[in-house]
Amino acid sequence: MSRHFEPSDVADELPAAGYYEGTIRRAQWRESERGSRMVQVLYALNGVGAAYGCVAEYFVLEGASERGAAMARRRLVNVYRTCGLEPQAGEPLGLARLVGRRLLVRLEHDEYNGRPRLRVVGHRPAEPEDAVRC
Repeated sequence: MSRHFEPSDVADELPAAGYYEGTIRRAQWRESERGSRMVQVLYALNGVGAAYGCVAEYFVLEGASERGAAMARRRLVNVYRTCGLEPQAGEPLGLARLVGRRLLVRLEHDEYNGRPRLRVVGHRPAEPEDAVRC
């Protein structure tokens, strides 16, 4: 273990934007800074450096505007469908069903509190020939 920061520790260089193979490691309810209930989906990514090996996506389902919550629900349904699941109206979310599912995660560059970060902007079903190595 090093007692010094490595160059990669302090560099702000993000992996290239694009699709990356990923596995859902966690899907759970969380509370936002404003007290809204949301679902956090954590993706473990292949093909990126260790510092960017996990990226989270958030779906604010309670406490947002009606339009915002509806858009978040549609995005979450898209994750289920991308993973080969077909959610039905009236059924519980069943977040545990997502854990371990593979998919391609589309990342773009974003900024949060003045720092660069990766943001999930889309999904595709995982197929070996689709995996783009960036």
